[in-house]
Amino acid sequence: MSAAPRTNFPNGMLAGQTAIITGAAQGIGAETAAILAHEGCKVVIADIDAGKAEKTAQAIISEGGSAIAVGGDITNNESIDKLIQQTVEFSNGKIHIIINNAGYAWDDPVEKIGDKQWEQDTIIALHNTAPFKLVRAAAPYFMVKDGEPRSIVNISSTSGIHGNAGQASYALAKAGLVGLTKTLAQEWGPEYGVRANTVAFGAIKTRLTQAPAEESFVIRADGTKHAVGFHGGYDEEEKWVGDIPLRRIGSPTDAGRAILAVVSPLFSYVTGQRSSLGSQNSGSNNRKVSGGRGGM
Repeated sequence: MSAAPRTNFPNGMLAGQTAIITGAAQGIGAETAAILAHEGCKVVIADIDAGKAEKTAQAIISEGGSAIAVGGDITNNESIDKLIQQTVEFSNGKIHIIINNAGYAWDDPVEKIGDKQWEQDTIIALHNTAPFKLVRAAAPYFMVKDGEPRSIVNISSTSGIHGNAGQASYALAKAGLVGLTKTLAQEWGPEYGVRANTVAFGAIKTRLTQAPAEESFVIRADGTKHAVGFHGGYDEEEKWVGDIPLRRIGSPTDAGRAILAVVSPLFSYVTGQRSSLGSQNSGSNNRKVSGGRGGM
């Protein structure tokens, strides 16, 4: 038996790589960006809120990391083109990692979901069409044979695995990401060595899963604000942890570390897979439908 190689990365596990992270101005995306930057990765903070994206990038830079912010609506073709262009300029012509993280839920029971709420410029467009278009635009930087690692991570949800009352559009969209991921693994893996995986989050405490507050909102493609959170939220932790084996709600740091693991050399032989975090045994968040509030 040959000696096992040491897992020693003096410059970080992702040294020399560049990652695009969508929805990275705050929450899981921002924490993931900081964690990847700490491992030597250049990170591109992509978000519709350009101001917050810039603050996140500057915070990473102040800690010794390398980051830029690119504001724009990821459901817009021109924004995707700008994102790719600025990333390539920042990274000297290479993209190694894409993390499709941008998203939110718009909850309602099936009989009350309107067409716009279902797909037009919102849930399906943001969670399915935008990741597809971003990956398609980045294809020239992934379909290469330069011996460097390439990885795509699509952020899903346990709602896309088990379903969740009040989240028909969100559950469909998040389930669809799994199919896209597996297809990418099969198409770009054999010849180019690209890995593609899905990480599905359940009980993670972010502004999307806390009690609604005045400052808790996402910006839609049309510039309007959409309130997020749900009544009680995960702030009332004792109500939610009974079916979670670790008996606690996950944090953005927990989520970011999981994403790091998936894109790191430690997962170099893992592709086409789905990892779940914070999933309850019941397979449901058991939330009351609040009619328009978002949530993970």
